[in-house]
Amino acid sequence: MSKLVIENISAGYGSVQVLHNVSLDVNPGETVVLLGTNGNGKSTLLKSVMGLLHPSNGAIRLEVDGQETDLIGKSTEEIVEIGIAMVPEGRRLFSLLTVEENLTLGAYREAARKKINDNLDFCFSTFPRLKERRKQQAGSLSGGEQQMVAIARSLMCDPDILLVDEPSVGLAPILVSQMIAKIKELKELKNLTVLMAEQNFNQAIKIADRGYVIVHGQIEFEGKTAAELENNEMIKQFYLGA
Repeated sequence: MSKLVIENISAGYGSVQVLHNVSLDVNPGETVVLLGTNGNGKSTLLKSVMGLLHPSNGAIRLEVDGQETDLIGKSTEEIVEIGIAMVPEGRRLFSLLTVEENLTLGAYREAARKKINDNLDFCFSTFPRLKERRKQQAGSLSGGEQQMVAIARSLMCDPDILLVDEPSVGLAPILVSQMIAKIKELKELKNLTVLMAEQNFNQAIKIADRGYVIVHGQIEFEGKTAAELENNEMIKQFYLGA
């Protein structure tokens, strides 16, 4: 299994620095949540891991069976190829393509191409609604159904590490609860390591092994357990309405 290590990452857009020496790690088989409200750098950090954004300093490493791979400077395609996939904020589907076509495109990784049929079957058994709509254009689906497609598409890559960016955005509360529960189920079924960025603290804490709170691009608190996150006074005051 794979471990993700992020050390002293600084990154931003042009002259605007968003992340300031951020460090965190995700151990094999863990679900780690990165908690924070909009605009504090959660998505920027995930984009840095995926090679969509190039940090100005720091290190990002993947550790597998004692072997380290430096992700800094690698392309997104190379990072996907070594086993990291991302469910992006806003889903980012190909709206004119069918559900099945979107899923098939997710099998970019060479190792996943050999298992397209098996992974399709898994996705359709996990999300029966998608099987019913496999020939329907993705853009015509409801928000919840589109989120199912986005998650299933990432699984088609057959990843070891899954990054999930704001899965609750644009969904009704009942759907948020269902989607968070589904991420937990998939993590266990596929033996994944998960890093999830989320602003819905109440839902994220339900599936977290531990987590971090990011404020203005800096890690302000590390909870070594879900209970530590839930009982932290800063989180209670500002995020849980205590």
